Amino acid sequence: MVSRVDRGPVANWWWTIDRWFLSAFLSLMGLGLVLSFAASPAVAERIGLESYHFVTRQFIFMIPAIAAMLVVSFFNARQVRRLALFILLGSLVLMVVALYFGVEVKGSRRWVQVAGISIQPSEYMKPGFVVICAWLFAEQGRRSDIPGNLFAMILLGLVLALLIAQPDLGQTLLVMATWGVMFFMAGLPWFWIIVLGGAAACIGFGAYFVFPHVAGRIDRFLTGEGDTFQVDMGREALLRGGWLGQGPGEGTVKRILPDSHTDFIFSVAGEEFGIVACMLIAALFAFVVLRGLSKAMQDKDDFSRYAVGGLVVLFGLQSIINMGVNLHLLPAKGMTLPFISYGGSSLVAMAISMGMVLALTRRDPLKRLTISGSPYRRQIQPAE
Repeated sequence: MVSRVDRGPVANWWWTIDRWFLSAFLSLMGLGLVLSFAASPAVAERIGLESYHFVTRQFIFMIPAIAAMLVVSFFNARQVRRLALFILLGSLVLMVVALYFGVEVKGSRRWVQVAGISIQPSEYMKPGFVVICAWLFAEQGRRSDIPGNLFAMILLGLVLALLIAQPDLGQTLLVMATWGVMFFMAGLPWFWIIVLGGAAACIGFGAYFVFPHVAGRIDRFLTGEGDTFQVDMGREALLRGGWLGQGPGEGTVKRILPDSHTDFIFSVAGEEFGIVACMLIAALFAFVVLRGLSKAMQDKDDFSRYAVGGLVVLFGLQSIINMGVNLHLLPAKGMTLPFISYGGSSLVAMAISMGMVLALTRRDPLKRLTISGSPYRRQIQPAE
């Protein structure tokens, strides 16, 4: 147990970190591992791999993910900005490389091989993009001579161009929506709300007419005609689960669901553990988003407010999209459920994102602390 009178960096971290956030993130990672046991063996056996191939890899991915989250949570705001800039520049370069030398999967080039490891650069781009845009918005508010909003718009255009070129329309809409929320938090004029809303609508309509796979997904969602196998099976899994589920390992629909360990792991949770378990999972995501927005609203520093707000909105919107597809409330889109779906890039990148949230929501260690409810207070002195 870390003592309150201990002035070391670990003790300061422990007494200033938001332990509700930390508990929620670790709980979601643990649920991801449990659901990987339920969802992935059938997929592994179907493609000729060892039964627990994906479970083992998910556990291996969790080690650097947890380490990255904890390390980043020790950072101060300046270090978070520097890390975000490094991640953003590196991921943008890799996204360009992926367009020319990346692995093509289902018509999209989103992956690159780095030291024998497959990486999806766009997953790492998102936290870097959010934090750097938050800094640009904050600088615009602090110094009117710095065109932070303009630079943020230029950066948005660059990121969207690379995402559309892959193409990855789901990530495009996710990034646009998150950026729009941050811009709204920064106090954008109504003129820009109308302009950006119109631009988003144009991109949506344009995607429907330019990309056949986007039009096909929307048409299938609206009409129910065509290849709707995965969506239908995902919904069937949820219906079979009922309120309390079929029981661990008793699911049957998961055995024929191609992406049961990734995009449709929420459906597997419903089939084996029931709607009640799904509601608890959704409640965990809602808790993170609502607590994050509450923390952001209370923060007097513009940069921290915009960054925390943007990161938890990104986290929440991605989870809504995944669960909405599983419930057949949204058109099919291959997007992972944060911390729960199988995938190394998604898991590590999201851990870095939430490590930034932990870092930016830490209580100021220089503030006065009340010891054990007594009137005694002390001032922690910065290290010389």
